[in-house]
Amino acid sequence: MHSYKFLILIIMFTNSNLFSYEEGKALNQDIEIYYRDYGPIDAEPILLVQGLGGQLVNWPQHLIEFLIENNFRPIVFDNRDTGLSTRINSDSFSDEKRSNTIIRSYIRYYLRLHIESEYTIDDMANDAIAVLDELNISQAHILGISMGGMIAQIVASTHSDRTKTFTLIASTASTPSPLNGPTRKVRKLLMDRTKNPNSTIDQRVNRTRKIFSEIGYQGIDLNTDEFYQDISSSIKRGGNDDTGFGRQLTAILGSENRLDKVKSIKAPTLIIHGKDDPLIKVKNAYKTNKLIKDSKLIVISDMRHLIEPPVFDQFKQDLLKHLKN
Repeated sequence: MHSYKFLILIIMFTNSNLFSYEEGKALNQDIEIYYRDYGPIDAEPILLVQGLGGQLVNWPQHLIEFLIENNFRPIVFDNRDTGLSTRINSDSFSDEKRSNTIIRSYIRYYLRLHIESEYTIDDMANDAIAVLDELNISQAHILGISMGGMIAQIVASTHSDRTKTFTLIASTASTPSPLNGPTRKVRKLLMDRTKNPNSTIDQRVNRTRKIFSEIGYQGIDLNTDEFYQDISSSIKRGGNDDTGFGRQLTAILGSENRLDKVKSIKAPTLIIHGKDDPLIKVKNAYKTNKLIKDSKLIVISDMRHLIEPPVFDQFKQDLLKHLKN
């Protein structure tokens, strides 16, 4: 593997502490995966696996801070097709053909037919392992949210020797279906994003605001300059090509159920899910809890799909106990 690394200093504004981190690229065959290692190198490594369309910069600052303050070493990365990692065949289709392909995939999804995807969740799990290999980490805590939780399930089951503990947030062991997947309104918002990957920054910020208002904590004001700056900065980092979102979505729908693999997970497991999650219904969490022997399930009544500060405050001590034990 070959990589480049450089040191960056960043201010974590909530408490004015100065943290350093290192960024670089790991290689999985011909796929480059861009990562950020917060260090310190002698702390317990924890690999955080992002969800659909999420970049490494989208991890909540309060989560990263909490881990560092408790002597953990957060390592985050851009999944393939997001951020600064490799884009897969981004120029293969016109917007019209790409949209038609995704629509056909959704029709097959409703009919419970097999969906062809350009890569699978298993391929993305190998990307995660490549990051650990690049950093010479033999074993780490694994935490995944949403699609990242699906990827993390493969890591924890297929690479049990690399997994110290497993934390699953707002995810599922089953391939999403009309019965256990998003509400109709959320599905429409997701489809709007796949149909219009080359929108302006303002359009993409407004679309993100609509999605977050549906899947995030109720009562948080998203019509702020701070929200606009955070999202627009993330969009600019990832570039104008948003077609990877559709390919990741197709990978989720096209991957096989992980039930047997998830059943084989031996690492201590903590499952966290929102009672009213509109993207992945809470019934998925109960099912996964039954599949993984001795796993612990926490269902949070006012959590939906994201881990904003009011939500994180409700499970952070359980997370710390899980990681420490």
